[in-house]
Amino acid sequence: MNKNHTTQHGSWSSGWAFVLAATGSAVGLGNIWKFPYITGENGGGAFVLVYLVCIAVIGIPIMMAEVLLGRRGRATPINAMRTLIVEASASRFWKIIGWMGMIAGFLILSYYSVIAGWALSYVTKSALGEFSGASAEFVGATFDELVSSPLSLLFWHTLFMFMTMFVVARGVEHGLEKAVRFLMPALFILLIVMVGYSLNSGGFAQGASFLFSPDFSKLSWTGVLIAMGHAFFTLSLGMGAIMMYGAYLPPQASIAKTSFLIAGADTLVALLAGIAIFPIVFANNLQPGVGPGLIFNTLPIAFGAMPGGVFFGTLFFILLVFAAWSSAISLIEPMVTWLVENRDQSRFKASLIAGVLTWALGLGTVFSFNLIADVKMYDSTFFDLLDFLTSNIMLPLGGLLIAIFAGWLLPHIMSLDELNLDTRAYSLWRFLVRYVTPIAVLVVFVNVTKIYKIFGF
Repeated sequence: MNKNHTTQHGSWSSGWAFVLAATGSAVGLGNIWKFPYITGENGGGAFVLVYLVCIAVIGIPIMMAEVLLGRRGRATPINAMRTLIVEASASRFWKIIGWMGMIAGFLILSYYSVIAGWALSYVTKSALGEFSGASAEFVGATFDELVSSPLSLLFWHTLFMFMTMFVVARGVEHGLEKAVRFLMPALFILLIVMVGYSLNSGGFAQGASFLFSPDFSKLSWTGVLIAMGHAFFTLSLGMGAIMMYGAYLPPQASIAKTSFLIAGADTLVALLAGIAIFPIVFANNLQPGVGPGLIFNTLPIAFGAMPGGVFFGTLFFILLVFAAWSSAISLIEPMVTWLVENRDQSRFKASLIAGVLTWALGLGTVFSFNLIADVKMYDSTFFDLLDFLTSNIMLPLGGLLIAIFAGWLLPHIMSLDELNLDTRAYSLWRFLVRYVTPIAVLVVFVNVTKIYKIFGF
């Protein structure tokens, strides 16, 4: 095990703390907000099956590779890649992995914070009983009123970014670790309560059938790309967060075991979210494919019409905020540590700078729902384009580069040393990361015409 490189930012107190933190990074809006609506848009069961295959064949091998690179480099992704390039005698080009990861995390958090602001807003609306007995028209009008108000979105976006900056400014053990030790168990408990509630909604059989019965006639190549992109998005791959968290991983912790635990927990949360949401949607004769507003346009109707709806509705949106918060602190962490390492900033000041820059870019997403909603590029609003470029291009491309570097350029002895696997398990990982993962990503890219349209081909 390489012990020469150390990190100036501290480390997790244990491998279990890393699992909680990385699971917190992976489990977020992608599982509870995004997974249900993109599953609804792409036909249900077939999309879920492809997504699960992507997690197993692409996601886990790349997560192991990314944690490996982070722990080996013991620095922010950009500086870690500089160190590893020297060790591997590779081209300076490969610094792009670090830069792309940090930029992708920055871009994602800019719109992620706005969506998290919706959830914060709905916690108060639900707690005050605004949705009790509400009609579909009232709930739809409430959501439209929220997103059409720049000031409302700006307030909630600002509040969420402040919450994120507060945790990150406190450092690894006193900020990140303490937060995830509370947030992750709370999130799982809240989600289990929601699933129990959904089981008695009256639409469980229909929701389960939609989620687990594949119909491939409803799935396009673009849907396959979205499934693959979501596997990267939901595991926080290619955005610098997992590499950064890997830099804090104790030397004795098993990369393979922690990667499987994280991927398993993340996938379980996504499926539980689907089980919690779709039965409620179908029980109330609502449509699953309504897009990003799915849980905000549909669930308040259901909660408002059911006994205990105020309590469970508030609980659900608190769950959504917790999930978003645990992910947001990981998305901003690479930029904060880069400012500490390269610009000699204190952690507090670095958190402030990174937070303000992210908040400023988030204004584009805030206004894309109202003031500049009619301004479109490639038939997409600012938010839609940013979401597509990051989730479906930058993250898979970053994962592809990570796989190539870890599988082909990093010396065999180094990856074997860090992973500490037996011969058979190591050979399987190396085969997947060298051949299966890169080929799978490239095949999907080649078959998706929307990418060509965006780049003008």
